Amino acid sequence: MNNREFGNKGEDLACEYLMKNGYEIVERNKHFSKLCEIDIIAKLKNKYVFVEVKTRKSNAFGSPLEAVTRSKYNNIKTGVLSYLQENKITDYRVDVIGITLEPELKIEHLKNV
Repeated sequence: MNNREFGNKGEDLACEYLMKNGYEIVERNKHFSKLCEIDIIAKLKNKYVFVEVKTRKSNAFGSPLEAVTRSKYNNIKTGVLSYLQENKITDYRVDVIGITLEPELKIEHLKNV
């Protein structure tokens, strides 16, 4: 499994998790530039939720949540602001979902980061 396939598997798991928790998936893998992609854009009631998904096989080299660096967050923020402006959205938040596959599936959801 290459990195893209691995990432897609994590995003699929994150979408399943979100839908089970009442979210509607609006878009996936929305590109704004070479450096900026929003993994999942979802809605919960009337609030848009922009979700960054990080997937790791295990925590051997750190948790998936630790992979969201300041520069990664700034790139996400740039994309979010563009999307908000294009779509005239005012009610939103940015979340991060960390997925660890082994030794057992673990999903961590940080809201409003």
